Amino acid sequence: MYSEHFGLSELPFSIAPDPRYLYLSEHHREALAHLVYGINSEGGFVLLTGEVGTGKTTVCRCLLEQLPEKTDVAFIYNPKLTVDELLASVCDELGIAYPEGNRSIKVFIDRINAYLLENFSQGRKTVLILEEAQNLGADVLEEIRLLTNLETDRQKLLQIIMVGQPELREILARPELRQLAQRITARYHLAPLTEKEVSEYVNHRLEVAGAKNILFPEDVTRHLFRLSNGIPRLINLICDRALLGAYVQGKQNVDKKTLIRASREVLGDRKGNFQGKKSLKRVFAVILIIVCGAAIGGAYYQRIQPVVGQNVSVSAVKPEVNKDIKMDTLLWNSAIPPERSKMVAFESLLKEWGISSQKSSGTKEVCEQILDKGLRCLEGNTSFDQLILMNRPAVVRFADEQGRGYYAALKTIRDTTAHVAVGSENRTVTLQELKERFRGEYLLIWRTPPDYKGTVYPGENSPVTSWVDKRLAVMQGRGPRDNKNLVYTRDLVDQVKVFQTDRGISSEGLVGPQTIIQLNNAYGSDEPKLMRKGEGA
Repeated sequence: MYSEHFGLSELPFSIAPDPRYLYLSEHHREALAHLVYGINSEGGFVLLTGEVGTGKTTVCRCLLEQLPEKTDVAFIYNPKLTVDELLASVCDELGIAYPEGNRSIKVFIDRINAYLLENFSQGRKTVLILEEAQNLGADVLEEIRLLTNLETDRQKLLQIIMVGQPELREILARPELRQLAQRITARYHLAPLTEKEVSEYVNHRLEVAGAKNILFPEDVTRHLFRLSNGIPRLINLICDRALLGAYVQGKQNVDKKTLIRASREVLGDRKGNFQGKKSLKRVFAVILIIVCGAAIGGAYYQRIQPVVGQNVSVSAVKPEVNKDIKMDTLLWNSAIPPERSKMVAFESLLKEWGISSQKSSGTKEVCEQILDKGLRCLEGNTSFDQLILMNRPAVVRFADEQGRGYYAALKTIRDTTAHVAVGSENRTVTLQELKERFRGEYLLIWRTPPDYKGTVYPGENSPVTSWVDKRLAVMQGRGPRDNKNLVYTRDLVDQVKVFQTDRGISSEGLVGPQTIIQLNNAYGSDEPKLMRKGEGA
């Protein structure tokens, strides 16, 4: 309807999965890398989770294009099936014949096993992808686990990818499903798009559709990010309705007023705000978990031993800010130009670590300089909850009411307030304002183990493996192994996965920055922290 008005060759924001409109954000690329790693591993389960509309199916379609030629795929879209119905669907997808009207699970398993052995003998790989896996019943999940028992002396015959909403992680964390959870060789939780990625996503789709002019100005896409929370499917729905609204009004592009009206038509009473009070409660719940970590973190991990050296105390919890104390604001009103805010904030971060730097050096150069101190920079996008869980001072990106971005140094958190360096000023602000203005980008410094060269994968021989084993040994109340250069064995991988799950991070078993940071937290390393013992939120 509006395509001719805006000079478009077609509608750019259809929710149909057209590969020409494919846009892979950093998170989508990471998710794809985890799936590829899982597929190429020895077998078992691969887990991909994410909120509705974040692009999980898109990632799976990208994976299908990267699979080797000799790969057979069974794609199950509707998992609300009984055990026999699921097995019948797998047979139908792979072209496996079975007696008409069969309801015998044994018959299905025998036919599937014969098919897998034949495929293996011909050098072919078989992959089962289960969409909306959070809807699978416990009995079906158990039968799926048993399918991974189909194996030769060398490897599993069937690789299973489970795709689902966030509650799937909670389902798999149940005690009765621990056998299945322990077989997950790679997992990834897909986050929404960042503010910058929302703009790139919108412009990419418009460009493919033939747009010659700017239809969504920068201030509009910034507002679109807040309305959609960065969820691609909602971005498509809001943008499509906004273009229709602009067309009806005879406008040449979408303004903020039209965008807001479109979001209300699409989202109803939610008005694009999916977090609300529940999200804020989750933030304080996460802080409470950190606070209680010293008392119960390790006990939960080993069921009998306490975690050593956790840095915050339950007695420090105070749920309300003292209303008599006037809080500062995070708004940028420094004389320093906002475009210099990142380097200024980084200099404040370096001071927390006792590091001096030349003001002319950029963040990349300084990050290279601190490598010889056993330190590294970690930069990326994350949720506010995960930022707090890392428990490190950080350079973070904020935005004001007009959507203008700037950086500040988050130094410490105490009670329900935070100490932040904004430009040249140290300010005390509420955690609520901190969360509201946080835009996902962060940069922090972390300490590496000796001889750390990069992420450690299962089967590698690395000194870092010994470092990991010693920390886990303390938490488990056992003695460390003697070998200095331990192979990262399956047994230790499983222990790391349990630790990762308990600490709320991606539990794929790889030893990278997030896992090392949490091991240092649990071990009580002497590093700058957002929250220390007696100063928790």
